[in-house]
Amino acid sequence: MIRNTILAAVAAFAVAGPALAQEPLRVGVEGAYPPFSSKESDGTLVGFDIDIANALCAELERECVLVEQDWDGMIPALRARKFDAIVASMSITEERRTQIDFSEKYYQSPARIIASNDTDLEATAEGLAGLRLGVQRGTTHQCYAEKVFPDAEIVLYATEEEVFRDLAIGRVDAQLSNGLNLAEKYLSTEEGADFVFVGDDQTDVECYGEGVGVAVRQGEEELRDAISAAILTLRENGTYAEINDKYFPVDIYGAASE
Repeated sequence: MIRNTILAAVAAFAVAGPALAQEPLRVGVEGAYPPFSSKESDGTLVGFDIDIANALCAELERECVLVEQDWDGMIPALRARKFDAIVASMSITEERRTQIDFSEKYYQSPARIIASNDTDLEATAEGLAGLRLGVQRGTTHQCYAEKVFPDAEIVLYATEEEVFRDLAIGRVDAQLSNGLNLAEKYLSTEEGADFVFVGDDQTDVECYGEGVGVAVRQGEEELRDAISAAILTLRENGTYAEINDKYFPVDIYGAASE
């Protein structure tokens, strides 16, 4: 049913496309969440989210203007019209839907917990009781940590990189984040060599939602549906796979929505 809805949006976009193509599409991105978004030494924004944003703009035939924004201010900035859409690994949740709207998902990745490889802690409410768990502030991981680990000391950080640093020097006992991100940008590095995944995937629809989508303002259904249609096109024409394979050894889209 979802697929049919997207296909209907493709047809609608064929009519609405010329109107949408008149203005640049301003896209809010974070730039501090590798491998999804980060900055090179010259300030150039790179990463999976960045490439997806540019590919979506190309499919929509709109100039892409990337607007860097701190994570905490993403939703307020979208609502204040600082940009038109958010492509920043933002999970689709009912809480966020009270303020903004989402396209169909463009990827889905479970959360995981990492800790020192010589730890005996368990990734359970009991196992983390009394321990310090580092998470990025304002993310779905904060929602999940506060819900599932009520007896842990939840330590909040502005960026994931700050959590990595404190984990390495022992200021926190464990870290909760996107499993792919942890594997690609920490566990596989020299700094993360002494850390491992603890426990299984951490999943919860209430906190983690239905996957990661492109956020738009409420009431902008035309743009939302055009972006959903563009995501489907990128999946079908091979562009998505090409971008995916630059960063990940597996397809991160997750189970198909049928």
